[in-house]
Amino acid sequence: MKSTSLPIALVCLLMIMDLPAKDIAELQNLAAGGDEKAQLELAIALRDGKGIAKHDAEAMQWAHKAADAGLPDALDFVGFAYLRGAVVKRNPPIAIAYFKSAADESAAAAFNLGQCYFGAQGTEQDCAKALDWWKKAAERGHGRAAAVAAMAYHAGEGIPADPVLARKLAERAAELSDPSGLVFLGELHFQAGEIDAAKAQWNKAAKLFPTTATGHPAQPSGNASAQQAADLLKLIDYRQRKSEPGKFAFVQMPHILQGYNNCGSTACAIFARFHGHTLGGWDYKKLCPSPLGTGTDWGHLLDASAKIGQKWKLVTYTPDDKGFVEATNMLKSELDAGRPVIVDFKYIGPQYPNGSAGHTLNVCGYIAKEDLYILCNPAVATPGLQLITADDLKNFWRSDHYGALSKGVLSRPAFVIDRS
Repeated sequence: MKSTSLPIALVCLLMIMDLPAKDIAELQNLAAGGDEKAQLELAIALRDGKGIAKHDAEAMQWAHKAADAGLPDALDFVGFAYLRGAVVKRNPPIAIAYFKSAADESAAAAFNLGQCYFGAQGTEQDCAKALDWWKKAAERGHGRAAAVAAMAYHAGEGIPADPVLARKLAERAAELSDPSGLVFLGELHFQAGEIDAAKAQWNKAAKLFPTTATGHPAQPSGNASAQQAADLLKLIDYRQRKSEPGKFAFVQMPHILQGYNNCGSTACAIFARFHGHTLGGWDYKKLCPSPLGTGTDWGHLLDASAKIGQKWKLVTYTPDDKGFVEATNMLKSELDAGRPVIVDFKYIGPQYPNGSAGHTLNVCGYIAKEDLYILCNPAVATPGLQLITADDLKNFWRSDHYGALSKGVLSRPAFVIDRS
């Protein structure tokens, strides 16, 4: 079974507040009378369980009615359902057809159309076309589109790097109060030594959604970005200090934001860039036999490392308490020596196809006194840094589907540099 990623969040712009029963009844009457906007609002309410019991199938029925009438944001709603495989069977070619029909009028559809072109979902990959649609969406007020475009230009992922345009788009995302854009713009300030300006951006992002002492990698994207901002505020001092073996370690990695379902190759490209290579996530994916936009077997990822002249090896630990102690001892040893480690996570829950999903990312630090680890995650905003508790690391760092090498056996897998 191939390791798959959690996709970058593709969200509809329309949101509604919790509605009292009277307003829901009025919305239902308007929808039944053929009001397309009411039909879409009712679909969103049913999808989200806001003011009415959650009912995905009924939500799709109302969204289809509005989409059939040509409402652009309803076309995006239905297209996203086909892209995600929510309620209806996943079908990217149908999804992209819906996005294309709405992208000239719906910023959300333009963003999602860009995601399809960038991640080869229902079409051949065309990163330049993806960036064009993201920039159009950003012009029409889609903050997430501005943020992902900014990070693509920053990393040179799929298109030539353009730091000036990256900065301009990051500022647009921040202007639109997109939390991931605020995180990235803060990082640009941080890298320029403008610490107070970085703090200001991260404080803004951290206030957009509820945050806690630490989050976890399975959070929705908005919550994850706010939590990431809070984590970055906490990490400012550590990132400016030398590591102290046994106490804390931090290894700066050249982050790349992943494309749709490309966590494995992107995490490996980040690891490879850290060790001196220049390729991107899509470049790494093309060294593997599986098609773009699909999960990647860890055996193929390991083979690809040899193709670029790097010597990696797979190590595994048992999923019990003893195995976790051994695994984290290895992590700390590698990090103390200035070497990050690639790991594979498994998420379990009804929100994932077949009840679970996998995600590949890097561990790039730890803080011993707080029993925290630092992740470099290709699924979140640049610099990709997140804090995770040891308990959450124990829960998520496990996999029985990272590739054929797993043979279906649950373990804690990792890629490390082979120094033998």
